[in-house]
Amino acid sequence: MASINITLRSKPNKKNEFPVILRIVKDRKSKLISLGMLCEKEDWDSKKNEFKKTYANASQRNRVLLKLQEKALKIIDEFALDDIDFTLNQFETKFRGRKSSSVTVSEFWKEKINDFIKAGRIGNSKPYKDTYNSFFKFHKNKNIVFREVTPAFLDKYETFLRSNNNSNGGIGIKMRTIRALYNYAIKSGIVDEKYYPFKIYKISKFKAKGVKKALIRDEMKLMEAVDTQKYPHLINTKNYLVFSYYMGGMNFVDMMKLKWDNIQGDRIQYIRSKTKGKFTVKMLEPVKQIIAYYKAQNRPTKYVFPILLKEDLSPVQIDNRKHKTLRRFNKQLKEIAEIQGLEQNVTSYVIRHSFATNLKFAGISTDVIGKSMGHADVSITQAYLKEFKDDIIDDAMSKLLEEPILRYAS
Repeated sequence: MASINITLRSKPNKKNEFPVILRIVKDRKSKLISLGMLCEKEDWDSKKNEFKKTYANASQRNRVLLKLQEKALKIIDEFALDDIDFTLNQFETKFRGRKSSSVTVSEFWKEKINDFIKAGRIGNSKPYKDTYNSFFKFHKNKNIVFREVTPAFLDKYETFLRSNNNSNGGIGIKMRTIRALYNYAIKSGIVDEKYYPFKIYKISKFKAKGVKKALIRDEMKLMEAVDTQKYPHLINTKNYLVFSYYMGGMNFVDMMKLKWDNIQGDRIQYIRSKTKGKFTVKMLEPVKQIIAYYKAQNRPTKYVFPILLKEDLSPVQIDNRKHKTLRRFNKQLKEIAEIQGLEQNVTSYVIRHSFATNLKFAGISTDVIGKSMGHADVSITQAYLKEFKDDIIDDAMSKLLEEPILRYAS
């Protein structure tokens, strides 16, 4: 929460006049912004924070102060409406109405990384850090401003990445990160939208083509059928893959953070970590069996799965635990695929994608699938899916249990 007040600077100038300033306080840090007015101490009302009548043109000057105060409050409200955890420098930029050339890409980029870390979103900060290092390895001058990041500039950066053996997927991640940063900068008033380079420079060209990223239904059945009595070290991985699949392609992070409190009757209610969308999913029989298995373990933590093993872990500890267990999960998915005779490179993403693909081949509309998954562009999806009720999605998901086994058309 931010607060502002208009007051005098504590030290006078050589003429014993005090600059009038606006002080903004946020997260226990403050910033002083000069308002371009001077006042002797005896002409300032410290209780009302305005000029006394003894000051020349006091009424007019006080009206100016009131307008400046309203402007500051409006800027704070706009940041709140756009859900931007702004910095004091971002506030000053909007308040002063600086030109885009005043704030460098490097400065804004570092602030955004710090914002993610302070908010406990360590995973979000990593691609920003990686892309920052790559970007300024290519462009040594850290005084570059956003309007200089043009389509031609991005073309040269792409060439640099390719010369350093970056794949299409890797280049796409970096370009999407820069695009997201540019959008944040526009929202924060750092750069005018007219300079936005991604209207011309298209990122869609980096999408992988012709790569199979889903298991068909009989392949999923094989993954589910791995013999955990013969391979007991795979029991958790088998449970996670089955749970993810029958819970609408649930993300590994959301499974990791799932608590017993999220289970309400025969449904699981949770907020997706990535999009903050709220989901309520009916438990199919395979999910109920997995829940019962972990309930019987009677572990002392509030979490359903034995991934976060302690309470009150810091965001960094949670992120480290996520990477360690996800790496093991993906490694063991490949092991299961090999045991079951599948050549597919199976990952947690493939399991999530398989859910959507198999529903599609079961004849379920893309709209209902999107609703059940809460895919990345959730605001657009929910805009035209909000009329769907839970029972429609429940019926769609139950088709995953039906036979005959579905196959891709040749």
